[in-house]
Amino acid sequence: MYAYDAHDRAFIAERVERFRDQVGRRLSGQLSEEEFAPLRLQNGLYSQRHAYMLRVAIPYGTLSAAQLRALADIAERYDRGYGHFTTRQNIQFNWLELRDVPDLLADLAAADMHAVQTSGNCIRNITTDAFAGAAADEIIDPRPTAELLRQWSTLHPEFAHLPRKFKIAISAAARDRAAVLFHDIGLRIKTSNGALGFEIVVGGGQGRTPAIGRVLDAFVPLDALLPRLESILRVYNLHGRRDNKYKARIKVLIKSLGLEQFRYEVDQDYRYTVHTDFRLAGAELARIERHFEFPGTTQASTAAPARTETPNDAAFLRWLRYNTEAHKVPGYRIAVVSLKGRGHVPGDLDARRMRALASLAECFGHGELRVSHEQNLVLPHVRRAALFPLWQALEELDLGGAHQGLLTDLIACPGLDYCNLANARSIPLAAALSERFGDADTLGDIGPLAVRISGCVNACGHHHAGHIGILGVDKGGREYYQLTLGGMAGNDAAIGERLGAAVDASSVIELVEHLVAYYRSIRKDGETFIEAVRRTGTKPFKEYVDAACR
Repeated sequence: MYAYDAHDRAFIAERVERFRDQVGRRLSGQLSEEEFAPLRLQNGLYSQRHAYMLRVAIPYGTLSAAQLRALADIAERYDRGYGHFTTRQNIQFNWLELRDVPDLLADLAAADMHAVQTSGNCIRNITTDAFAGAAADEIIDPRPTAELLRQWSTLHPEFAHLPRKFKIAISAAARDRAAVLFHDIGLRIKTSNGALGFEIVVGGGQGRTPAIGRVLDAFVPLDALLPRLESILRVYNLHGRRDNKYKARIKVLIKSLGLEQFRYEVDQDYRYTVHTDFRLAGAELARIERHFEFPGTTQASTAAPARTETPNDAAFLRWLRYNTEAHKVPGYRIAVVSLKGRGHVPGDLDARRMRALASLAECFGHGELRVSHEQNLVLPHVRRAALFPLWQALEELDLGGAHQGLLTDLIACPGLDYCNLANARSIPLAAALSERFGDADTLGDIGPLAVRISGCVNACGHHHAGHIGILGVDKGGREYYQLTLGGMAGNDAAIGERLGAAVDASSVIELVEHLVAYYRSIRKDGETFIEAVRRTGTKPFKEYVDAACR
């Protein structure tokens, strides 16, 4: 993973001290909240329903064991003993006192971490495949490119005050696990005549007006990538709306201009940008790549089994089936640690288990972890022989559940329990669904099914991309939920269709039960839930639910 140098550390230290001064002026009354708000947002600090929340950057989702321990210390010292991992591969602390935040940022800096550009109308955390550098189906590790873009975009003088927040995702695998089609810019690494390059997709996103990204450029070579991205952002910065934040995203601009006119505008700017001295993307990328070499040849992973069960243990075999993935190096597997299931708030992890996972990463995973788009943690490099003792250790932590890709692998935003913008709670609904469908045999029979819950139209829970999406809405001051069907992230991304009228919380579980029951009654051999929806369309599902609920 990328290591900070003296320049990085000096820059972050300066930012911390500058913000310490700003916080001091706010607490003394020299700054009003209106004056302070843009300053705190530049440092990832939000004012939420009950307290301040800090969003910490985890670039492209890669964490060291030492950094996870530092996050555990921060959770205990400044928060209520836990953190919340997000769909943007970051972590949030939800219960902060303003006076403590400068010290918190200093502790982050000591661990080579920060909260720069985790908020505001700027280029946010560059995200990618949580299995990057390990996945058997990838062309190349996309994280060095993500790091190149992180360095390019951090405090970029021209793009620090865009019309709206801006999100970029990169995938280099046959199966898109980074949801690139739901981003403002999605990059897919490809090859052409033996050369590596990028397909550039623009205008994707969720929120009030969900959109699937469209291909702007089929193939852009590496030395043209940064100039091309500059031109895209410059056109957006020039023409994007600033009079209405709900219509300020690049997806709205592309819809209003049309893709061809947008491409024309980008091409016109690119005539000049392409001659700009970017000093080298190729050389810089080669330097960065040295930080991302596979660690397996230099460090062994050993640990003694903690319990006496044999590898024929049914629970272990379920976990092996659902929570491990093929690795590009023989003798290794990718292991997913599910932060889901009964008794778990999706994405939440307490300090005790953070420290335990840090130790397990050192024992079994070469000291490296990843944060996934699905709000789980990943040990990307685990020897096959170590999978059973790893699972035993996870079981002791109540983290050994087999949930990946199943109904209980819920994505949920913090919802009305925390967020000022939310209309309804997400966490209790996620808990109720995990309880109702928590039986392992039932989950296995249902098979892959992505349920996504958002507490409001901002879609932080990615409900548009759920096979079953659940959106919290306000009706007369009461919490209601609108269900959607048929959404999907990945290569065949789709936006879910509304199922019917919004219902109260008590009816949501029943509706999900009916949808699952109908799927089980009509599925063909080996057919998944989303495959059945795509085969039949959503209408038969709607009709079945309507009849069942009469």
